[in-house]
Amino acid sequence: MPMTDADATTVSAQPPLDAAASDPNRLGWMRGAPVLPHLQVRFDDGGMYTFPKLRWAFSNGRQLLPTTQVSRGDRSLYALVRDDRGDLDRVSFTPLGRSDSMTWSESLAANYTDGIVVLHHGRIIYERYFGALQAHRAHLAWSVTKSFFGTIAASLVNQGRLDPHSPVGECVPELARSGWGSATVRQVMDMTTSLAYSEDYADPQAGVWMHGRAGGILPRPLGYAGPDGFYAFLAGLRQDGPHGEVFAYKTVNTDVLGWILSRVTGRSLSELLSEQLWSQLGAEQDASLMVDCCGTEFAGGGLSCCLRDLARFGQLLLQEGMLDGRRVLASCVVEDIRAGADPARFAPAGYVTLPGWSYRNMWWVSHNPHGAYCARGIHGQGVYIDPKAQMVIARFASHPMAANMNLDPTTLPAYAALARHLINSGP
Repeated sequence: MPMTDADATTVSAQPPLDAAASDPNRLGWMRGAPVLPHLQVRFDDGGMYTFPKLRWAFSNGRQLLPTTQVSRGDRSLYALVRDDRGDLDRVSFTPLGRSDSMTWSESLAANYTDGIVVLHHGRIIYERYFGALQAHRAHLAWSVTKSFFGTIAASLVNQGRLDPHSPVGECVPELARSGWGSATVRQVMDMTTSLAYSEDYADPQAGVWMHGRAGGILPRPLGYAGPDGFYAFLAGLRQDGPHGEVFAYKTVNTDVLGWILSRVTGRSLSELLSEQLWSQLGAEQDASLMVDCCGTEFAGGGLSCCLRDLARFGQLLLQEGMLDGRRVLASCVVEDIRAGADPARFAPAGYVTLPGWSYRNMWWVSHNPHGAYCARGIHGQGVYIDPKAQMVIARFASHPMAANMNLDPTTLPAYAALARHLINSGP
């Protein structure tokens, strides 16, 4: 289900179509007036979440699901100067677990890239679009959404408006008797809560499926009698061990954080995101947030935006909270994200492609020599920030497999190779 970055996914007995064969333009999804039944991509039958239909759906999410507007405000556009380079496609690397090499260009197709932008010293040096995505079209960012709200939470902590040590039950009394009640805001922000909830895609009874159905972002079966809305689902979760000991990636943490942020600020999530970040980016376009059946905005994965605006967000972090000569975030907020958390608490989660990493303020932190950190979303969404190389990579994708462990063996060495190339070749 496209709402987490969980490590489990369903494996098909047949190899999926490659990027060229699954191109939405080639397959003709949603073309015609009316669209013939065999070309329709629908929500109600779950088709928008199945491959290859999802390759069209991710670039047309607002056509299938209700959303709220995240306004770009009145700020003038933050222009990204172009300095296109023709040498990047030939950069080569060795994928994890393999002995053969691959080029940067080849990696884009291998990961079913819909669009990618590379910034170096704040300039666009590479930009490509594929399939249904275009430069001015919004794409679902999925769990990259988490890093926006984690950043906002960290900023509010720095401003003294949010106490990271407060129990969740004090911030949101409706959760006091749930499994969240004694967890602290910090434990939610770093996902070290312990809850009776699973994101195991192979288990049809896992909490991740019930979460999606409760919110109505997955089709509900006939006769559904479960929780109505995300908040109702969250209030029913129970504790499953001591909080604060180990990292466990669970999208429900971000939904609780969103509830806390709305309660503390008195603002909807779309208003808060616009005020704190989106209207400060000099964005090209408004963004949007998916909402549940009750109108509650989906903090765990509901953002849709255009790719260059996602790159602007990455550049804001790379420049330690400064953008276009203005301070948007306190530098200590970015420093706290970059410093990461305790890798020893991260290790038990078993991410074999991310040894030595940690998770802080809803960001994935590599602790590598370049100090790289990233926002990650299922099927290949991401913002990758390499401070040493002064590089930001923003990518949208529609890989047939949800979990990033299926893309990491290609993505991570490709990004590292590109960073090395930029350092060695100069601006």
